[in-house]
Amino acid sequence: MNLIADVTGQLDKTNLTGLEQLHALMASGRRPGIADSLDFTLTEVDAGRAVFEGTPGQHAYNPIGVVHGGYAATLLDSACGCAVHSRLNARQSYTTLELKVAYHKALTYQTGALRTEGRVLTMGRRVAFAEAKLIDTTGRLYASATSTLLVIEK
Repeated sequence: MNLIADVTGQLDKTNLTGLEQLHALMASGRRPGIADSLDFTLTEVDAGRAVFEGTPGQHAYNPIGVVHGGYAATLLDSACGCAVHSRLNARQSYTTLELKVAYHKALTYQTGALRTEGRVLTMGRRVAFAEAKLIDTTGRLYASATSTLLVIEK
């Protein structure tokens, strides 16, 4: 299922830029399945920038008693990807080629609310580079990432 197409009421999204698609998604109040599963939300988007917010819970714990690294990686990947998505024209799509994550501090359910901000570093015809940081409400850094994304002409 293509949530963007469903939200915008268009199976043919040729009229909407990536930024317009993301604004429509936010306005709908709906979230992709991964955001429902891990309980995070796209809260801000501008050209070349995307912000997600979420609160890690025990649903994301690993066997050693902390939030699984995949939780942070998912938020970072989403922020990098949507930052690039916001720069696409109506005839483009993207996919992540590489994600490099650095974990700075362990997450637990006691960590509280988190904010992940992604920014486009460079945007080429075929490849984009983005970065993201995962911080708490005091600005403490928990994880950071760089990403290489393939820009696809439809």
